[in-house]
Amino acid sequence: MQLIYWLLAIILGSSAAFWVYLADKRRAVPYPWLTALLRGLVILAVVLLVLVPDIIINKNLTEQPVILMLQDNSRSAGIAMADDSVAYRKQMEALAERLKGKYKVVQWGFGDEVQQDSIYTYNQSATDISAALARAEERYGMQNLGAIVLATDGRFNQGLNPAFRQSGYQGALYTVALGDSTRKKDISVSRTYANKTATINTSFEIKADLIAELCRGYSNSAILKEGDELLSSASIQVNTDRFDRTISFTVKATKAGLHHYVLTVPPAEGETNITNNRRDIFVEVIDEKKEILIAAAAPHPDVNAIKEALSSLESYKVTVCNADNLPASLSQYNAIILHGLPSVKYRIAAALESARKPLWFILSSRSDVLAINGMKQLTHTGISPAQPHDIPLAHHTAFNAFTVPQRIQAVSDKMPPLVAYTGNIMAAPGANVLFTQRTPAGTMPAWVMQHGSVPTAILAGEGIWQWRMYEFKNFDEHNVVDECIRQTVAYLCNNTSDRPFNAIMPKHIWSDQEPVSITAYLLNANNEQINTPDVTLTIADSGGRSQEYSFERSGTGYNLNIGIRAGGRYTYTAKTNYNSKTLTATGSFVVESIPLELMETGADYPMLYNLATAHNGSFVTTRGIPSLYDSILNNKIIKPIIQTNTETVPLIDRKWYFIIILVLAVAEWLIRKYWLAQ
Repeated sequence: MQLIYWLLAIILGSSAAFWVYLADKRRAVPYPWLTALLRGLVILAVVLLVLVPDIIINKNLTEQPVILMLQDNSRSAGIAMADDSVAYRKQMEALAERLKGKYKVVQWGFGDEVQQDSIYTYNQSATDISAALARAEERYGMQNLGAIVLATDGRFNQGLNPAFRQSGYQGALYTVALGDSTRKKDISVSRTYANKTATINTSFEIKADLIAELCRGYSNSAILKEGDELLSSASIQVNTDRFDRTISFTVKATKAGLHHYVLTVPPAEGETNITNNRRDIFVEVIDEKKEILIAAAAPHPDVNAIKEALSSLESYKVTVCNADNLPASLSQYNAIILHGLPSVKYRIAAALESARKPLWFILSSRSDVLAINGMKQLTHTGISPAQPHDIPLAHHTAFNAFTVPQRIQAVSDKMPPLVAYTGNIMAAPGANVLFTQRTPAGTMPAWVMQHGSVPTAILAGEGIWQWRMYEFKNFDEHNVVDECIRQTVAYLCNNTSDRPFNAIMPKHIWSDQEPVSITAYLLNANNEQINTPDVTLTIADSGGRSQEYSFERSGTGYNLNIGIRAGGRYTYTAKTNYNSKTLTATGSFVVESIPLELMETGADYPMLYNLATAHNGSFVTTRGIPSLYDSILNNKIIKPIIQTNTETVPLIDRKWYFIIILVLAVAEWLIRKYWLAQ
């Protein structure tokens, strides 16, 4: 349309110039073409101001490709490099300097987390390759990420297998293999399986996966002990160079408490890495069944899914009811799961508040959000209502209330969205978020747990029954979804107490790579949570050495982070003085020393080769690092992107445009004035 206006303006300007030219020629003006030109330009500028008030200008911006160098900064990478780490670092830095001449180069280190400095220290305690690649795509995926140079030994012990990770990355991936791919003699306990809790006087099973490399002819027995007591053994006969087998032990729970079992496999002759020949297993034996009530506003498949997940555990007695036949007393239950309750039809908020039992709210179309928000003393949470919408969920990696299933990320990536009828959830300070909502506005809590005088959990949507079906469809089991349900209920039950003062932990088993935290609460005569008096804590290790701490006040409770502890068994005693009475709370916890980086040795060349070839890149060892420059330079998919930005310029806002019109008009007037005066 603007082209037509431009043509019209040019025609009008040309017509005016021609008319002036003829008139000035009759008047014998010395240079009629000059006055005609000035008049035509003035008319053209004025007509454009009326017909084309805005001028569209296209600007081309060239965006250089980003080359992201991901350096494995875990302990295993340092071991793999051994004495060659200094020479290797010089090679990688030289490559980065060469690439900076043509590309935007970014260098990251990674292990159990991504870091942007000190990337050659090799001190991270775990390796999560998939998380590092996902972080790279998230950060630079919209900025012309041309290539990723992944330098690693290929051994990962957290997250997904990078070879099976779903990705929309269209750039190139180059892999630099660190270390030797030569297989070494090794027998290891790769993984153990056991219930977190068991009921007293029942039997439970402990399973373990064994893997042996180049141990043909090995013959021995795996041993399960508790302290110095030998509980059971299993014979192992290795008859191939690549051997794997699952062994099983049956244990009788005869004593309540937290039990520490040790599974060991004697090393093979000539085996150098014996760190992975041992595993610690912890099981809490309880002396009574926990009674769980599942109350629903209406029948729903979610209710049956939760019941099935809990029914396989002997430590739970599950009761299911609808809101119209809710038990008159809730005091007998250790935790209550509420599906769509409280609702507008069933106003049970007052009964729940008076019972002061741990609650799990599963929000559905029948939930009365205003009633739940009114239960601030229990929930400490604010929930905003919204129209029905689907919410895809993502596992929140910072969650630490309990140990999540190992494949939780792989499973959650394939799960359908839940149906939500709420907006944002404002969780209380210190809350633990298991899953977050993935929304255009960012991430918001979706599956939340928070402890206090009354622990609570919130799931912001319905449809978890579909998760069990989809997990079974994709993985032939639904252990991950079931474990999330079980652990959520265990979290609520383990924090149950009728005492006015208590000190609780989100979990009993900690890693020696994570800080240990503990929460305390104090109730007054009205069962209101207060934090007026000071609270102290004494931590004692198995050797009798103790340390004293003081709790910090947080909200209406107390929090304390005692930092990273060495592996071992610890007991704690919290103490406060209230109303001239000394109140105490005791407990115990275990810190595991699991050197994940030593569980596997050697480089995984095949995985790195397949990863590179699947993403338009190439695989090299440390000797081939200099060749990466030419490979990247000649890769046709790594190229600049020319972005065209369209800018609309309003002429009425440009003073210089009016100055041009004025100059042209004044110039014509002065010339005419001069010539007519001669």
